[in-house]
Amino acid sequence: MIGRQPPAPTEPGKNGPRLSPRFVEWLMGYEPGHVTGRGLARTAELRILGNGVVPQQAASALRGLLKVAPPKLLAQFS
Repeated sequence: MIGRQPPAPTEPGKNGPRLSPRFVEWLMGYEPGHVTGRGLARTAELRILGNGVVPQQAASALRGLLKVAPPKLLAQFS
């Protein structure tokens, strides 16, 4: 659970409602302003968010890999 209310999923566009980058940022679990609000164009924000890794998925993948990693490999990082 993210713990905060979601922003509106859409925003006004010249041809009707369009996807809000702030909503995508929220869906991915990032703090407000992690990508948005930095002066980038909406399309650039969505491109960055679309190419990003959802932190919760990355953490889950790492936990899974650590369970099956050989001890010799893990010892290199301790």
